[in-house]
Amino acid sequence: MKVKTIAMLCFYFIPYVLIVTGVASMSLWIFYGLWLVMGIGIVGIGTSVMHDSNHGAYSQNAYVNSFLGNLLNILGGYSRNWRIQHNILHHTYTNLDGLDEDIEAGFLLRMSPNRKQYRFHRYQHIYAWFLYMIMNLFWVTVKDYRQIFKYEKEGLLRKEKISLKKAIWELSGIKLFYITYIIVLPILFSQVAWYQVVLGFTFMHLTAGLGLACVFQPAHVVESSTFPEMPATQKMEDSWAVHQILNTANFSPGSHITAWFIGGLNYQIEHHLFPQICHIHYPKIAPIIAQTAREYNLPYHVQKTFVQAIWEHGRMLYLLGRPIKPSNA
Repeated sequence: MKVKTIAMLCFYFIPYVLIVTGVASMSLWIFYGLWLVMGIGIVGIGTSVMHDSNHGAYSQNAYVNSFLGNLLNILGGYSRNWRIQHNILHHTYTNLDGLDEDIEAGFLLRMSPNRKQYRFHRYQHIYAWFLYMIMNLFWVTVKDYRQIFKYEKEGLLRKEKISLKKAIWELSGIKLFYITYIIVLPILFSQVAWYQVVLGFTFMHLTAGLGLACVFQPAHVVESSTFPEMPATQKMEDSWAVHQILNTANFSPGSHITAWFIGGLNYQIEHHLFPQICHIHYPKIAPIIAQTAREYNLPYHVQKTFVQAIWEHGRMLYLLGRPIKPSNA
């Protein structure tokens, strides 16, 4: 984990140093290429380091987990929001419309059969990839502020032991620091035009947004998921563990490179059942979970390759966009 952590940090910070010191100004191809590498670095840090840390799974030392979990703040996000959205909501209410924010994309995307359908959704399997690309830009500029007000209203901010006022000040300080080092300093010292820096910044987040979406969406928004509706009693028909198995899918289980780079998130079933176990153990426990699922007559969804997983997600977007046939009843 230590070697991987250093490698992922290098993916992000070495290109940044080359940009801000003006070394990359010799060629715009190199300049924009380094921003692209930083985008890949965001994906690597987010999935391999920050993700485990904010689950308390990176280290047995809580301070190490807290420090590395807060790397998200350096990448333009807000770790408190992430822990609420991901640990509390997504991992508890996976694929439940109105509760799992990972399947909420406004009205532009229909990512659940329980959401309202519009005519333009028939094309969402085509345009969704562009929306995924701009996801990160929306996240670092607008989404975090929206979330803290939403979470305060829902009583979730108290889970982080912070008041709304303090969260606003803390978030604003984080965003100011981020904009200063990622945009202002390169404009001042990179020896390229300001608009090229802004374009590079945008390119970085387009790369990261698409990369992160391609890791997380094929795990849940696929045809094999059940997307149950929350009953009026607020009690699910299936147990939590069964619900996770029914609404999660693995991909590319034989690829050590994939598992290394994306923090074992190709083993999403294992991660959802045991989120506080470090991802390096997922390949070892996967056969045990698969065997247990078979013993209990439960599915264990796996796509053999990453490409196949992306295809299946695209197919699900296509199906969710098809006109709903009226019932014969």
